[in-house]
Amino acid sequence: MPFTKKLRGMPQVTRATHTIDATGQVVGRLATRVAGLLIGKHKPGYVPHIDQGDFVKVTNIDKINFTGKKWEQKVHFSTSNRPGGLKRMPVSRLRTVRPGEILHHAVKYMLPKNRTQKARLKRMKIS
Repeated sequence: MPFTKKLRGMPQVTRATHTIDATGQVVGRLATRVAGLLIGKHKPGYVPHIDQGDFVKVTNIDKINFTGKKWEQKVHFSTSNRPGGLKRMPVSRLRTVRPGEILHHAVKYMLPKNRTQKARLKRMKIS
């Protein structure tokens, strides 16, 4: 069921919901597909300055794949922005603790770095 929202002075935006099964998919290729849906590039009336992306629900996130040796070598970093506040988490451990964080991180850095990034990420549900 599409969700429609009318903004003052803006055209009417109709948002559909896309459900994607992440079983066996590579993280980067899945993230590219999700980011395109969140931005709205798949719509024929795409305009960069209007946020007209759709809702995206990703299921079976614990069954995603990386290519090569990334499960052993890749590391995610987080920081508290304080001296000595840098934390490292190997992706192999992150897969067992918070598997949705892997895709969330990949999609976040594929979205434009502007004021719409946070609103677009809220439309992505990972389960």
